[in-house]
Amino acid sequence: MENVIIIGTGCAGYTSAIYTARANLSPLMLTGTQPGGQLTTTTEVENFPGFPEGIMGPQLMMNMQQQAEKFGARIEFAKVESITKTEAGHFEVKTGEKTLEAKTVIVATGAAPRHLGIEGEMGLIGHGLTSCATCDGAFYRDVPVCVIGGGDSACEEADFLTRFASKVYLIHRRDELRASKIMAERALDNPKIEPVWNSTISQYLTDESGEMRAVMLQSTVDGSEKELEVKCVFVAIGHVPNSQFLGDLVDLDENGYILQNPGRTTTKTAGLFAAGDVADHFYRQAITAAGQGCAAALEAERFLAGH
Repeated sequence: MENVIIIGTGCAGYTSAIYTARANLSPLMLTGTQPGGQLTTTTEVENFPGFPEGIMGPQLMMNMQQQAEKFGARIEFAKVESITKTEAGHFEVKTGEKTLEAKTVIVATGAAPRHLGIEGEMGLIGHGLTSCATCDGAFYRDVPVCVIGGGDSACEEADFLTRFASKVYLIHRRDELRASKIMAERALDNPKIEPVWNSTISQYLTDESGEMRAVMLQSTVDGSEKELEVKCVFVAIGHVPNSQFLGDLVDLDENGYILQNPGRTTTKTAGLFAAGDVADHFYRQAITAAGQGCAAALEAERFLAGH
């Protein structure tokens, strides 16, 4: 019987592991399919306090992992399929053929990139369609690419891709970006980035070998269509929270984010806590996820002390 099982190994998960490990609770962390979370797909993180020169996302996550393990956190590579709460009041966490038992659970599973839902889309992932510029940008040197979206992530991806691509088209359904002022200005001032306003992608066009060669743009104003030659499409239109496996143990909002009790990281199920991007669709920052991870750990510690 574990004191605490932490599901997810991003900023929220690692921070809750550091705190619960230092409280001698010997937490068990389950990584999911993306150990280290979303920050492992970013390059330089400039806004995490304590790093005036910035730090690479993967390095920051490695530092957090080492810190958690130093205090006794254990990490297991596993994906959670379901959780149930027993009549005795503890949790059964199912991963493949294994069932783990815990007195408390901290859900820090984050969110996964959203896609457009166009026919054949999933088959194009890795063949000219991706949601991670830092993972795949270097494969598209000196060719035109496009980024879909209008938020901070889209601007950041577009800016990063100018290091490699000959041209970066920033495709947005409206006529102005919803990104923060500094990110929008940085993107629009870059001579290699060309905004494509009032447009969506209606179709991906591939060459004879099944690789991306162009996209079909559709105007959101008059519905007209035109072809745009690009070798890769980078999708940056938001995320889907990884909350589906929790069943009725939690309440979700209309977008699938876990509803926490106001001002807390508690959920409707006693002993089950939520932290980070799986519950936060508003801030979605590394530092706020870490803060929630701390809060969830303190909640779990106090819950165990009271039981």
